[in-house]
Amino acid sequence: MTPYSEAELAGGWEFKIVRSSTARFRKPEELERLLAEEAHAGWTLVEKFDDHRVRLKRAAGARERDSTLSFDPYRTVVGMSEGKMTALIVSLVLGAVLLLLLLIWALKG
Repeated sequence: MTPYSEAELAGGWEFKIVRSSTARFRKPEELERLLAEEAHAGWTLVEKFDDHRVRLKRAAGARERDSTLSFDPYRTVVGMSEGKMTALIVSLVLGAVLLLLLLIWALKG
């Protein structure tokens, strides 16, 4: 992990980490799409941690243009949220178990 420099911390920079529960940043075109959109709010890439997380920074003065944006410049999640992902996985597992139980019941009867 890249540490913050003294100049960045004292120089009026904002930082954020954007997450994707579906490993969206594995695909270069998806990462480029995110970075292009975030650039409208003044954010630039600091580092890509992995396929799920990237760190961005921008000058604090860039927030003056936030009201003109069509998205939340402080968003930290893109794509499906972790809660929705969990609900989807639980639903699929429960559905598979129910289907298996119905199949067993049908074969016994």
